[in-house]
Amino acid sequence: MNILILEGSPNRHGSSNLLADEFIRGAREAGHTVSVIDAAHAGLHPCTGCVRCGYEGPCVQKDDMETFRGQILRAEMLVFVTPLYYYGMSAQLKTLVDRFCAINSSITRRHMKSALLSAAWNADDWTFEALAAHYRTLVRYLDLDDQGMVLGAGCGTPAMTARSRYPKQAYALGRQL
Repeated sequence: MNILILEGSPNRHGSSNLLADEFIRGAREAGHTVSVIDAAHAGLHPCTGCVRCGYEGPCVQKDDMETFRGQILRAEMLVFVTPLYYYGMSAQLKTLVDRFCAINSSITRRHMKSALLSAAWNADDWTFEALAAHYRTLVRYLDLDDQGMVLGAGCGTPAMTARSRYPKQAYALGRQL
């Protein structure tokens, strides 16, 4: 399977990317091909809502999304990776997801698999409610096949995350595909 990781952390070595690394390790061991889009460090502009794409492109903006479009549409699985700073996906990942507008129908027709990996400092039981709801909405809207979520509560630093159960969960999720 061709898996595309969509990373949204401005911290290249942060907790959410640590979870992504473990997922990637498991998926590669299972024989899958994995590539990464680093949305946080890409040259992406926010969707303007002009809808000149007609929800099927091309987008009038000329930025890294032109390259990402092909990667996304070749993927068989999208893995959304985000730190949880303020109870939703990072602005960097949301910028990429909003740009799906110009390839909306193409994504839907692919019936891709998907997963969500996230890490947050906060460990309250409600910490991930809004993010999980947003992810489930994307899964439903884009007709994705949800393979699972790893939601690392109490993972404020990479060292804390490394000592937690969440890297093993991310590895197992990637390995079981």
